[in-house]
Amino acid sequence: MDAVLLARAQFAANMSFHILFPTVSIALGWMLLFFRWRWLTTHAEAWLTAYRFWTKVFALTFALGVVSGITMSFQFGTNWPGYMEKVGNIAGPLLGYEVLTAFFLEASFLGIMLFGHGRVSERLHFTATFLVALGTTISAFWILCLDSWMQTPVGYEIRDGVFHVTSWLEILGNPSFPYRLTHMLLASTLTVCFLLAGLSAWQLLRGAANASTGLVLRVALTVAAVVVPVQILVGDLHGLNTLHHQPQKIAAMEAIWETERGAPLLLFAWPDEAARTNRFAVAIPRAGALVLTHDTDGEIKGLNDFPDAHPPVAPLFFGFRVMVGTGVLMLLSSWAGWWIYRRRAWAPEALPRPLLWMLTAMTFSGWLATLAGWYVTEIGRQPFIVYGLLRTADVASKVPSGMIASTLALYVALYIALITAYVAVLKYMAEKTPEEGPPAPQSGSAVAHAAGGASS
Repeated sequence: MDAVLLARAQFAANMSFHILFPTVSIALGWMLLFFRWRWLTTHAEAWLTAYRFWTKVFALTFALGVVSGITMSFQFGTNWPGYMEKVGNIAGPLLGYEVLTAFFLEASFLGIMLFGHGRVSERLHFTATFLVALGTTISAFWILCLDSWMQTPVGYEIRDGVFHVTSWLEILGNPSFPYRLTHMLLASTLTVCFLLAGLSAWQLLRGAANASTGLVLRVALTVAAVVVPVQILVGDLHGLNTLHHQPQKIAAMEAIWETERGAPLLLFAWPDEAARTNRFAVAIPRAGALVLTHDTDGEIKGLNDFPDAHPPVAPLFFGFRVMVGTGVLMLLSSWAGWWIYRRRAWAPEALPRPLLWMLTAMTFSGWLATLAGWYVTEIGRQPFIVYGLLRTADVASKVPSGMIASTLALYVALYIALITAYVAVLKYMAEKTPEEGPPAPQSGSAVAHAAGGASS
């Protein structure tokens, strides 16, 4: 196989594995902060049980995210040395800011968050949880800023083939960044909601539920029911932004070959890139233009207008539909689950088993939607690594294809083993009897509790 294609596949394998864990840890940090706050305000043992269990999940997730992130960073030197040679003046500082402002913040307070309860004051422990959650979000800010700049580059000049910064404010405010960041943060929220709901449903099915299970399930379904419609709105705005800045990506997502007005919406098709047509198409007339431009007579540029600079069609076409289809399932399952749970007076033991099995099946639906969306975003930038300016093939290394193929196989085998172990550990943890909470405060300690002091 072509060495550049193999290098792209290897980076995609690394990134596909890595992105799973930040997608969980970003929103899970804030969910832990909510559980912690509820424990402080109510002193209900169930909230502390929830906090302790999901803190362990966070620690496991954070560890795998760090390990896979380090592995991924080596790709820049081994397979893409030309990237840093050309774009290092922009990418280097942004990646450095992520380490300095986010990773160090998380690493500094993670130990207090994991092991400090009962050893430090309640106020300090709450603050540590907040700072860890904040660190995960700051990390997403810098990484997505760089990725968005690669999609919609601004604030630069090119001298002797090397990119130089002319305005950091323009780079930080590049046109696609607000949409991409918001879309990712909401995706993380939904990923965590369905992880919480799925494991809680599994506990109920296995008879391993505890006092926190019903509360966690209620929080997860409530947040998901609210966030899914917001995500759909943000996704629509993101699509309009992409249509303006990257029309060939939209054309590939919808398999539109010729520029036309009132384009149909393809519910299903088999894009034939060699023949520049779609096989077995099932379409709704004019609906594509309505969705993409909010005008039934809106114009959509076709792929034939970009003969040498459009992405591969099939991955984007099917990836986009997987993402949207998963989002629709999230909407239906969260609304149905919340409505049934409320009708059962928030009694988890009264929930019907078909609903619990459905939520269990949706446990990792956030991962599926995130990966599909990431493939659409990143493959949709091809054949460029910096959209419209720097081609991917121009920054690849000269490593022989056989070497890349062998390391790719090793990476994939290792990642399959790790993700299998991760899921197995989550299953084991969900079925295990939770540890008991701390002893009740002794007399005279109520004032200390109220002031956020150390618990007895």
